Amino acid sequence: MTLWLTALLVWAAAGARVGRVLVKPATTARVAIVVAVAAVALAATVAVPEIAVAIDNLVPRGLHDAMLSEGVVVSAWMTFAAATSVVASAAWPVVSRQNLRQVAMAIYGVGVIAVAITLAWSRTFGWAVVALGGIFIVVTGLRNLDWTALGRGIAIYTAGTAFVAVLAVLQIRQASINAPRTAPGHAAWAWPAWEIAGLLIAFGAVWIVVELWVRARVLLRRIQPLHHIMISRFPEVIAHEQASSSTQLRASDQVAQIMDALYLQSGGGVELIAAGPPPSSPVERADRVAEWARNPLGEVVVDARWIAPPEGISPRGWVQTIARAYEASTPVHARN
Repeated sequence: MTLWLTALLVWAAAGARVGRVLVKPATTARVAIVVAVAAVALAATVAVPEIAVAIDNLVPRGLHDAMLSEGVVVSAWMTFAAATSVVASAAWPVVSRQNLRQVAMAIYGVGVIAVAITLAWSRTFGWAVVALGGIFIVVTGLRNLDWTALGRGIAIYTAGTAFVAVLAVLQIRQASINAPRTAPGHAAWAWPAWEIAGLLIAFGAVWIVVELWVRARVLLRRIQPLHHIMISRFPEVIAHEQASSSTQLRASDQVAQIMDALYLQSGGGVELIAAGPPPSSPVERADRVAEWARNPLGEVVVDARWIAPPEGISPRGWVQTIARAYEASTPVHARN
């Protein structure tokens, strides 16, 4: 059952990557990621015993020892290694955007030849190619780690690839000692490890999409009270033909609407002597803007200098800081 679930999750990740390619330009790297995740999904599917038996039954009687399903699994992981190597190649300075397509064609060409050799001659050769490809991918991934949404996705994807490289080496070792095979390309004890590797790769491939969606949902929830009050005062900041198609775009639109409404409320760029220069502390500045946003006719005076995001803070981060201060100063009974 877990094998079926793993295959389903990896196919879902592949579908998500296909959707991203349809929404954004189909670059060489994006297409390669789709190919890589789809190859992992194929390997996870063929690893299901029922599927493996059905594939092996396609081989004429007397040739069942060839284990066609094992060849499919090895070929799928080789395809994964080749496609991911294309993405990894794009991260090296010697490969430019102009020649990435040529590099990709060369890698795919070598991959096709390696798959043909594997199917016709030796599964061990195929696992060796997977291990070498995995090492190249892991080295490249470690060179490009950072604490961003993309960096975290790369870390998860690289961890899954490291699992694959280690398991490929273990497959070579198993073949060298002529250990009995109990399933297509996998020793029985290795099944959970292959599942973990596939899931890590799938999660890494869609991590940035999921994280950006979650962050957009959190942002929308946080700025909702501030957005509601500002839009009720300045409904003209909303374009009537505006219809955001995604959560991320809706969050960006609402941030822009809040900034526009705050700017209009401040007088449209007029500098007021009574406002004075904004403090260097973003928190203190946000507290005053939030208080003024709540009661623009009160004693607090704010002009466009206070509305502009402080240095080093994006408009999204600045609006979120103001919204946090606005929510903190809202009485509990008013929130409900």
